Amino acid sequence: MLDRLFTVAATRIAGFAGQPGAFATAVGIILLWSFTGPLFGYSDTWQLVVNTATTIVTFLMVFLIQNSQNRDAAAMQAKLDELIRAVDAARSQFIGIEHLTDREIEKVRSDLEQECGDIAGKVSPVASLANLTRRL
Repeated sequence: MLDRLFTVAATRIAGFAGQPGAFATAVGIILLWSFTGPLFGYSDTWQLVVNTATTIVTFLMVFLIQNSQNRDAAAMQAKLDELIRAVDAARSQFIGIEHLTDREIEKVRSDLEQECGDIAGKVSPVASLANLTRRL
């Protein structure tokens, strides 16, 4: 229940935060704060208000945005895995490679570039990339 509530809240907040209106609101708040400076004599409390507010908002947004990115990445990976499964010529051993270590993933990538380079009769990464692009 709490997990679902957090997911819904995180999705909505991250969605709002990515809109131009959110940016305009933030700019408006900062402008309002700056215009009140003379009213409060540019006091330490006046500065503390915006510093504290921006720190809290930034701290919380890090977690919300990370949650949103994690869900998006997991959904994208599931879709790619389904495409690999559904395409006859695709190799099923690529399903789940996101769980490998960075070194293992680099080895898979390097092997694929080498394979594409061998197909083209070349082994350079640039040639491999060009060959991959042509195959798409």
